[in-house]
Amino acid sequence: MLSEPSSRPATGPADRPWSVAVLGPGGVGGLLAGVLSRAGHRVICVAGEATVRVLRRDGIRVRSAQFGALTAQVEAVTELREPVDLCLVAVKHTALPAALERIPPDIVGDGWVVPLLNGIEHPDVLRGRYGARRVVPGVIRVASTRTAPGNIEHGSPFTEIDLAGAPERLGPLAAVLEEAGVRTRVADDETAALWAKLAFLAPFALLTTHYGLAIGEVRTERREELAALVAEAAAVSRACGAPADPAKTLALYDAFPGDSQSSMQRDAEAGRPLELDAIGGALLRAADRHSVPVPVASRLVAALRVRTDTQGPVVR
Repeated sequence: MLSEPSSRPATGPADRPWSVAVLGPGGVGGLLAGVLSRAGHRVICVAGEATVRVLRRDGIRVRSAQFGALTAQVEAVTELREPVDLCLVAVKHTALPAALERIPPDIVGDGWVVPLLNGIEHPDVLRGRYGARRVVPGVIRVASTRTAPGNIEHGSPFTEIDLAGAPERLGPLAAVLEEAGVRTRVADDETAALWAKLAFLAPFALLTTHYGLAIGEVRTERREELAALVAEAAAVSRACGAPADPAKTLALYDAFPGDSQSSMQRDAEAGRPLELDAIGGALLRAADRHSVPVPVASRLVAALRVRTDTQGPVVR
């Protein structure tokens, strides 16, 4: 039986450097590994053998609109073999089951496990594996891409994380991230935190990927469809107990640079597996549970599933 931490680690970030494991040093994980290492923490990247070889030799190299250019020396292993204060889970949802085998439950110790994945269903998977009090669901807002193993291009002038839990319990964790330059908020409403991102991300991901268009073209050429999909996602969010404002979501899309692409669209163009089930599938399952009609979302998810199954071209 694994012990449950009460508020581990109890000390603040100024008391000592933390040991941080990063499962999946890609666009998000690699960026966080770099800035946490620069802040003086011990960072252990957990990845496949090819990536581990590169990181051991060259470290993490970040080019960032927010942090500038930096090279961080990190440790790299294919499986975590010692307890850590914090384990950031930053793999794609499609790779999660296999990736978790690299972080044995009995090794995590009393450290936090913070998933930064798209979707709303993964926290329960992690709780089942590592224990409810260890897992702190998180939501990250950032535009960052791995261009090659160890090479990170961070395009957005911001990196923001929302943590779900009691502020008094998660204060030291939030402070560690803040001191590394990551704007961090703590809120005790997990449902609201997760749905705030999914209700925004799902319309963006589904439409840009289905039509192969950047957000600027979507919001002009497909405006009516975008508005309908935003309204559907907001209705499901509210049915799940999370507030949602469709007008605010549309305003955020309108403020985006016109050439912005969703990560799902980039994955589709690169021939990588899509997080369709974690994003679109989760939206449909929640809609079904609460009997919320989502005809636009259903049509787009069905079309993308067919395309994924047949590996056909992006629909224009």
